[in-house]
Amino acid sequence: MRTVLVTGAGGGIGAAIAERFAAAGERLVLSDLRSAELSTVAGRLRDHHGTEVTELPGNLAGAQFAEELVPRAGTVDVLVNAAGIYPATPLLEMTAAVWDRVQDVNVRAAMLTTVAFGRSHVRAGSTGTVVNISSGAATRARPGASHYATSKAALEMVTKACAVELGAHGIRVNAVSPGFVTVDSSANPVTDDYAAAVSVNPLGRRGEPREIADAVFWLAGPEAAWITGAVLRVDGGSTAGAAGLPLHWPGETPVQQGEETDARA
Repeated sequence: MRTVLVTGAGGGIGAAIAERFAAAGERLVLSDLRSAELSTVAGRLRDHHGTEVTELPGNLAGAQFAEELVPRAGTVDVLVNAAGIYPATPLLEMTAAVWDRVQDVNVRAAMLTTVAFGRSHVRAGSTGTVVNISSGAATRARPGASHYATSKAALEMVTKACAVELGAHGIRVNAVSPGFVTVDSSANPVTDDYAAAVSVNPLGRRGEPREIADAVFWLAGPEAAWITGAVLRVDGGSTAGAAGLPLHWPGETPVQQGEETDARA
């Protein structure tokens, strides 16, 4: 039985990840800023799976809480950094405080928990694995998300940098990058218009939290033992391209026209 620490476990993708590990019989340590929601998730996992769950609520925007989270959790075999915030802030309304809070929660906290995780395993001479939750925003900017997109791009580089330095100690660090996933989140609400606009992908549907959780579970397991520093895109193919666009040439293609000309010559 492994001990799995999941941040951002009070709802959405974080709660689904906790559920996936609970279903496999793992011991859980869960953290979230929202203590009431965290207790609801923990209670459900105890009732449904008989899971041993420790709750460590707190604010990952604070460096001290982030640095102390892993030591407080005890021996942790798997660390999942799922906590994240994505406020909508137009660029011309950006302030240093708003920018810094997004970077502190989305990037710095994951870096600090991973450092603490690495130190604990190096001291013990043991191995472990880290999975960070990124986003398609890491590669695509959008209005109102300059801070969020920047934070996820930085998180993917933090993932790679940590993988390089911790690999010699047998510690794997990877990331899962979800596309648009249907979640009911009071912390990160979105409008219906936004959801309809960003959920277009080659597979033609939104993702579900359990699908992200399955990817995290796999990356944290023995089947992925030779994978580190990777970013797994679980996004219905949206990274590959846009399937819903019309053909840009209205009729015969230039090649077809050229072939017909050649045939007549």
